[in-house]
Amino acid sequence: MVDPRAFASICVLDVGKTNVKLNAVTAAGEIVETVTIANPVRPGPPWQHHDLAGLGDWVFEELAKLANRHPIRTFVCAAHGSGGVLVGEDPDARDGGTALPMIDYEQSLPATIRESYVPLAGSFRDRGSAIMHGATHQARQLLWMETAEPARFAAARSFLGLPQYWAWRMTGVAVSEATCLGAQSHLWNAADSRPTPIVVARGWQRLLPPFASAWSSLGLVRAPLLRRFGLPDGIRVLVGIHDSSANLYRYQAAGLSDAAILSTGTWIVGMSRATPLDGLDEDAGMTINSDVYGRPVAGALTMGGREFVHVAGEDAGTAVDPAVAIALITRGTMALPSFGDGNGFFPGSAGQGCIVGSPPENAAERRALALIYIAQLSVECLAALKVDATVVLDGSYLKDPLFAKLVTTLRGSGETLFNLDAYGVATGAALLGSHGTTRARDGLHLQTADTIAAPADLLTSYHRRWRELARQAQHVPRKDAP
Repeated sequence: MVDPRAFASICVLDVGKTNVKLNAVTAAGEIVETVTIANPVRPGPPWQHHDLAGLGDWVFEELAKLANRHPIRTFVCAAHGSGGVLVGEDPDARDGGTALPMIDYEQSLPATIRESYVPLAGSFRDRGSAIMHGATHQARQLLWMETAEPARFAAARSFLGLPQYWAWRMTGVAVSEATCLGAQSHLWNAADSRPTPIVVARGWQRLLPPFASAWSSLGLVRAPLLRRFGLPDGIRVLVGIHDSSANLYRYQAAGLSDAAILSTGTWIVGMSRATPLDGLDEDAGMTINSDVYGRPVAGALTMGGREFVHVAGEDAGTAVDPAVAIALITRGTMALPSFGDGNGFFPGSAGQGCIVGSPPENAAERRALALIYIAQLSVECLAALKVDATVVLDGSYLKDPLFAKLVTTLRGSGETLFNLDAYGVATGAALLGSHGTTRARDGLHLQTADTIAAPADLLTSYHRRWRELARQAQHVPRKDAP
């Protein structure tokens, strides 16, 4: 007999900056099938932008195929927080219903926009983050749109986070949602649940539709989409959620509301409901987000994936040999931040990354040093959040068994759990379909991290020295730095 739990009943659209995934997921959060497409960026004018019309055709066509193979009854989208879409009245209009093309957030801003934005952006408590690079923040995108295309901007109906944009394309209903606006959009003060000063000053309230909960149903897929793409009738569409908040939600829904969550991948992202908002340092990568219930969440983030590649190189290689890592630690070889153009947790360190001590001699040592470095950045993230209780680790670096051991050893105190499931965003988003039930506990399989088999004082003294050097904002790069 086939286990009925194996049937996927939820489709999760996971929109990343580089790739887009459409996942068939069971009600318990188990991924059954995934299809993927690149998320390319088109050149301007008026700016680099994403092809939402073309992507829409792919989404709806693939959804129809998935629905032929699985009994899909629910659709929900999770997406990164730097994507926003200015839309008109008609979701079937040209260019995916957009009033202006969706801005690629990684491109540079015109100097006039960059300079005029700062005095309008409000305090750190308003923004929930430092002012980051390029067009990262949705408020910056809106300012650029309004300045460059005033007539088309004035004719727009709504500005939507990416999950809410896809929900609007599916149903025609426009809403705002707390986790998306609370993900450094600079449009919503998550700490005080109110619009930011720039929204009020520019009269942008008209572009922010009423709020709805991420798990709320906006209705069924519209008839024109059913006819055009052969979609089955009766698929309900949920409001949708910010991707990191979806990952946090799967633990909240399973009863781990008090645990801090640290996810690793392109970004190292720490989130903790227990951390007080007072004292968060915007210059050290700290943030104020919103959880699915609209409550503020302290966070910290840095681009760990790119830092890893700077040290290890592009070759992924195999799992790190613990003996190689211990040898590097014993001889005092360290990777110091930051190799990229962001400061991460160390103000003033951008572009100053270097290797000190005896340099790695081969690919295995470079990968081991990179893993040690990412573990140290992860521990620094938790220290910044003042987390001394239970932490759950998840994400791509858990594929290497040494990573969790390094983190728990360097932490020195507090319980460290880890989750080998690499699909936390899709799982968390899918669980919105069963919000309010105990189903989230069914698919959560946590393990306790062990410490490294090495003298504890060796690692603690190494990490103490690394932290001292990392906090010296200016490093002298060595010729052997990657």
